[in-house]
Formats: sequence, C-alpha cells, structure tokens
Amino acid sequence: PGVLIQVFEGERAKTKDCNLLGKFELSGIPPAPRGVPQIEVSFDIDANGILNVNAADKSTGKTSKITITNDKGRLSKEEIERMLAEAEKFKAEDEAAAATVQAKNGLESYAYSLKTTLSDNKDKFDSADHETLSKKVEEVIHALDTMQSASKEEFDSLQKELEGVANPIMTKFYGASGGMPGGAPGGFPGAGAGAGAAQEEGPSVEEVD
Repeated sequence: PGVLIQVFEGERAKTKDCNLLGKFELSGIPPAPRGVPQIEVSFDIDANGILNVNAADKSTGKTSKITITNDKGRLSKEEIERMLAEAEKFKAEDEAAAATVQAKNGLESYAYSLKTTLSDNKDKFDSADHETLSKKVEEVIHALDTMQSASKEEFDSLQKELEGVANPIMTKFYGASGGMPGGAPGGFPGAGAGAGAAQEEGPSVEEVD
C-alpha cells in the first residue's frame, strides 16, 4: 500500500486549474483505517530554484522524495502572469470551492474520529448509545461517499445533524470515564468546531476536483 503525492504550482483552489510539477509515491505503508495514517510533506527550494519535496509516514518512518528543477515542467513568466490574472478573476469562486472542501474535510475527520473512539471503547459505552451513535456515524460516512457535488451548506447541515446525536452520548461517555482527553473527536464539546477549527491550522487537502 502507498500514497501518491502530486506537486502543483498555482493560485487556484482546485488542482485542475494549477500546473502539475511532478508526482511520486510513498510506498510500504501498512494498511490502516481511513484517517489514521499521518503523512508529513515538506517543501524546500534552494537559491537556484530547485524544489525538493519530501514525504514521510510518521508511524513507520518510511520516506520518499522528488526533486523538481527549473527545466522540468516549470511555468514561464507569461504563464505565471496569466495564472495570477485568472486567480484574481475567479477569486470568489475559488474561495467558495475551498470553503466547501474544508466543510467536507471537517465533517469527514469528525465522523472518523467518532468511529475510532467507538471502536476503541466499545465496552465503556452504554450499549444502546453505542448502537445509536455507530449507526449515525456509518450513515454519515456513507453519505460522504455519495456527496461529491454537495454544497458547503449541505456538509454543514450534516455536521450539525451528527453533532446532535453525538454530543449527549459523548458527554455521558467522557463523564463516566473521568473527563475528556485532549484528543476528543472534533474539538468536542460543541463539536461544531470540528468543521471549522480543523481548517485553520494548515492547508486543506482537496480530494476531488
């Protein structure tokens, strides 16, 4: 198993509107539930404009990298100016697209965090609560797989719907287990922060154009 790392340059929100510089694969990563693997990608550009991109799997320490030189798929001055003009022209559209991706990623992260908590602590939940929340989480995960063209508002609505089921159950769970750990799912309580807080700490990842 592995992950494909694609390197783009550009100012647009969607990769299809940017320039692909190169791609490489980080392989040898053991199978794991969705959302569990942590891949750290770093970029370094030297004085000669040579770009080095490194990817590392935090759990195994496996690494892979690619070096991109000035003569390898880089944009000309004219192409850069054109892309900058397009970025300004479509700024509002791109911001809306980015907000939608962030809402989806936040909901997905929250749902999978809940799923992991439910799986790891099955014997600590009230059986009826565990069944109710598990059913809702699976319902949301299935919905995410079919909502490729959904709006930000639809993702936000689904987030609130999931929180409505999860919050009282998680309040009871953490109360019974002696308090909430720092890694409580989705910034719980008030996990509405799950869709928002998770988006302000770094760049978002766009899964689908």
